[in-house]
This record gives sequence, structure tokens and C-alpha cells, in this order.
Amino acid sequence: MKKYIDINDIKNIPLIIKEAIDLKKAPFQYKNLGTNKTLIMLFFNASLRTRLSTEKAAKNLGMDVICLQINNSWNLEFEDGTIMNLNTSEHIKEAAKVIAQYADIIAVRAFPTLIEKEKDNAEIIINSFSKYSNIPVLNLESATAHPLQALADAITINEFSKTRKPKVVLSWAPHPKALPQSVANSFVTMMQQLPVDFSITHPKDYELNSNITKNIKVNYNQEDALKDADFVYVKNWSSYDDYGKVLHQDTNWMITKNKLNNAKFMHCLPVRRNIVVEDAVLDSDDSLVIEQANNRTFAAQVVLKQILEKLNLKTENLTGF
Repeated sequence: MKKYIDINDIKNIPLIIKEAIDLKKAPFQYKNLGTNKTLIMLFFNASLRTRLSTEKAAKNLGMDVICLQINNSWNLEFEDGTIMNLNTSEHIKEAAKVIAQYADIIAVRAFPTLIEKEKDNAEIIINSFSKYSNIPVLNLESATAHPLQALADAITINEFSKTRKPKVVLSWAPHPKALPQSVANSFVTMMQQLPVDFSITHPKDYELNSNITKNIKVNYNQEDALKDADFVYVKNWSSYDDYGKVLHQDTNWMITKNKLNNAKFMHCLPVRRNIVVEDAVLDSDDSLVIEQANNRTFAAQVVLKQILEKLNLKTENLTGF
């Protein structure tokens, strides 16, 4: 694997899921793989699980880790030909190349603006780091995708599935803030490549990008959609068509024990109790949110392992060893 910006960077999803589960059983077996290698993580937005799990994953592989929380004191310019006489002080062309001298892998977390759809869809930040650094880039959540979360979700479903083709439903839920579509987008993309019976349920006007959902079935009746589900993945997202807007808040879409029935509950966290989902679900044995969070480490670790193997092979070929 040369990079992990999008789920499509995975060549064989069933194989990488199996490899991640094997790593989970023996997380330090490749401790020497990352010796003398450095991961630099750039956070343009705050992080809890992503930062801790990725740092742990890198250290499990023997890597050194440097974290940089970006704030307003380091305003990057991403446009070509711009006259930098306003608030940007450094261009991505220099910044990415400089960081690449200090790192072997760069990991970037940068949320969307939820204002300019075309710019967010262009993934300017993460694609610019990939373009100008010329070293592997790892997506820690970008404007339109969260592929590490989706891989952790796939690992979790694989571990807890009791049937060969489980019924998986992605359900919208209310939230007081306008949230990105990133997690939902990557989950949809991942489910399209797994042997699952997959569908989406949300209120009208909350359609996701049709280029991502394609022909996936959408049911506007949540309770009907959740019938006989094995896994219910719950997430809020703002409108894609009326970009970034919270069009309405229907509290009836909160997940309850009655709606869930015997299904397993999934959520990427953090989650707002008794807004997105009631306490009775989160505190039950049907909740997999802690298992998902744990699998974030091994999703990151298997991706870093494959990138490091590619880097080490390249080094061996250059040195002739």
C-alpha cells in the first residue's frame, strides 16, 4: 500500500480485515518494522480516538510519532498563483516538502468547511499534502471521507456477525450541530464492498452524495428499515444538496431499544446520549461502540504496516540488500 487516503487504496478488503484481526491477537509481532521511521500527524481539527489509536498503532510497530495541532498561528495557503498579502503565511508547496524531510509518513486530519461544496469535494488539504510531500499520506478524516473509521467498522462487523450475509442499516439520527458526511460516506463505500445486505434510512432531504450511494436502497421509514437488522450503524450528517445545512430536527429518529430490537448498535463516537441514542441502548450488551473504538488501533496498525512494508521494500531495492 502506497498511501491510505480513500478506501479504494485497499487492494483486498477481506484480506486486510483478516490481517487486522491477526494483529489484534499479537500487536507487537512487527515491532521492528517501524524502527527508525517517523510518523508526523497533523491535526487541523481536534481528535480523541483518532489521535490516540493511530499513535498507539504506530508505536506498536516501533515508529516514532510527532503530533502537531494546527491552529491559527500557522495559516497555510493552498491556492496556486495567489498573492499572499492577507492571513496566510506559508504555502503548502513549501510546508509539505519541509515536513516530508522530517517524516516517513504524514497523517492528516482536516474537516470540511460545510460552506463550499466544490472545495470540500476537491479534498484540497489532504490531496495537496499527498501531491507536494511525495511520501505516503494517511487520512485521519478529511472533508468527505473517514476511511480508517470505516475499516474499523468492517473489522467489528466481521468479528460479531453470526450470518454469512448480515443485514446492515445505516440510520441518520438527530444532532444539534451541522456535521459532515465523511463517516457516512466511507461506511457506505465500505459496505458496498462487503457481503452484506445493506440499506440506508434517513428523513427526506438528507440524501448523501449520489455518486457515493449509487444504487443503495434508501428507506424513509426508519422503523421499517430497521426490521430484522443485524447491525444498525447510526450517524448524523447535514444536508448534502442544501450543503451543510440542518434542515430539520426530528427527535423521533433517535435510536431506542424498541427500534433496535435484537440488532447490534454501532456508532463512531463521540455520541450525544438521549439525542442520537437513548441510554438503554448504549448501556446494553447490544452496543458495540467500545469494540469499534478499540478496533481503530488495529485498522490504523494494519494500514501503517502495509505502508511500511512498501517503504522498506523500496529502501532495500535502492540499497541493493
